[in-house]
Amino acid sequence: MPYQSSGGRRNNVQLGVGQSIWAGTPPPAIPERVLDGIPGFLAWLALLLCIAAAVAFPRTLLLVAVAFAVYNAIRFSLAGIANVIGMKQIKKWGQTDWCEYYLAHKTEVALEWEDVLHVVIVPNYKEPLPVLARTLDNLACQHQAYEKITIVLAMEAGEEGCIEKAEILRASHASKFKHFYYTVHPRGLPGEMQCKSANQAWAARWAKRKLVDELGYDIDHIVVTTMDADTLWHEDHFYCLTAMFALNPDRGLRFWQAPIRYHGNIWEINPLLRIVNAYSTALELAYLAAPWWKPLPMSSYSLSLRLLDNSGYWDADVIADEWHMYIKAFFARGGEIRLERIFLPFLAQAVTGNTLWEALRNRYLQTLRHAWGSKEVGYMIAKMLEHPEIEFGRSSRLLIRISHDILHAGPGWVIMTVGSQLPFLFHPELLQAMIAEGFSNPVFVMIQFAFPIITFLGIVFWYQDVMARPLRMQKQTLTDRIWTLLSFPALPILTLFLVALPTLQAQTRLLIGAPLQFHVSKKT
Repeated sequence: MPYQSSGGRRNNVQLGVGQSIWAGTPPPAIPERVLDGIPGFLAWLALLLCIAAAVAFPRTLLLVAVAFAVYNAIRFSLAGIANVIGMKQIKKWGQTDWCEYYLAHKTEVALEWEDVLHVVIVPNYKEPLPVLARTLDNLACQHQAYEKITIVLAMEAGEEGCIEKAEILRASHASKFKHFYYTVHPRGLPGEMQCKSANQAWAARWAKRKLVDELGYDIDHIVVTTMDADTLWHEDHFYCLTAMFALNPDRGLRFWQAPIRYHGNIWEINPLLRIVNAYSTALELAYLAAPWWKPLPMSSYSLSLRLLDNSGYWDADVIADEWHMYIKAFFARGGEIRLERIFLPFLAQAVTGNTLWEALRNRYLQTLRHAWGSKEVGYMIAKMLEHPEIEFGRSSRLLIRISHDILHAGPGWVIMTVGSQLPFLFHPELLQAMIAEGFSNPVFVMIQFAFPIITFLGIVFWYQDVMARPLRMQKQTLTDRIWTLLSFPALPILTLFLVALPTLQAQTRLLIGAPLQFHVSKKT
């Protein structure tokens, strides 16, 4: 089925500088399957071109592959700088009294502090009761939770006993919040998948009917936060979010995002996975903190109920919901959407398992699920075609931002790894020639530049993560020390099997139209 637009002008478009050139009859819809397959097609095309070039143009292929490595080194360097910026911001924001900040910056267009209401949606499926209880305990400790926070536990009908679980949690925690509700998302609705996106959309629509239509709250005073069931917010997160939402005159066109740290169960996972999570944490903070990079929502984030309602809520057939929702809102609101940063990190749990093998398998499946977001390249292109009235330069910048990570992890990884190995496999003499030529060989020079930088920054990211981790409650064992030491040389292999391969699998499945079944990753 073709992608469908949520609306937008198609006729009588008055063009300006940088806008698209068509008006009147829209271009024909491109089948969803074709657009979904773009990243996978480019990945397999890159592989075929690498094989052909390794035979016919080995030196050129080596140069291109190592150029990708140099780009990664530069990217890591910029991420290191952004990480330092982000850590300074985290320290500064953690020392701020947000009520005083609000009073100091209040203008005529600001909302009154008392008018802001938080609706926190907690989608969950087969989450252990203690995990949900801990999440609610964390929310109950937020500033003015009793006056400002409404909880909506988004349960799934597909989970046996979900109502009983919700009733237990309501009985133990309802008195700590302004309102406490739970919803039950039915199974088998037409056009839906059993996934987080469908569940939270059902819960958000219910909350809008309850709070706005029935109880009469002002929709423009409500900020919605959707979160993973194991997210543990910084103690001042909603204190800060109240100020940010109230002060921003464009609150109806904004998302809010805090940096994520995979420290919720840091001492319960194998050190081999700790270093992978440290790498992920560093890059995600860098993307959020870098003033030269466009941040996008990740995992747990906030937006106004007005924006959510105007955008048509989350789509019910999407596995990776964050970027999809941002793109949907971007086009629903004329390209005026922005994401605001909140430098108060929240904790998430990393995947684990009863054995190392099970933990690695669960991490692979989690990355596979996240990599289903490769669909967003095609979704973004479809939306650009459906909304020619939006300035082309603005939408193309978002397309480049989204495509960068997706194509870098797929086709880019193929070129960098396969392209750097096959020439030596087919032409063994190239290695000896490169070593003999030394610094007169451009490939040799770029390797000497890229490899030390990537290695050094990998260690820096790990150290920064160690400094931010919660205190270890038990003494470190010798086995733990050995695994930690082994994790450094194993990082390239772990990245291959836990990041690159599941990403390529997801992109290939999208290319051939093979569906993905949603699975809950084990984290405790």
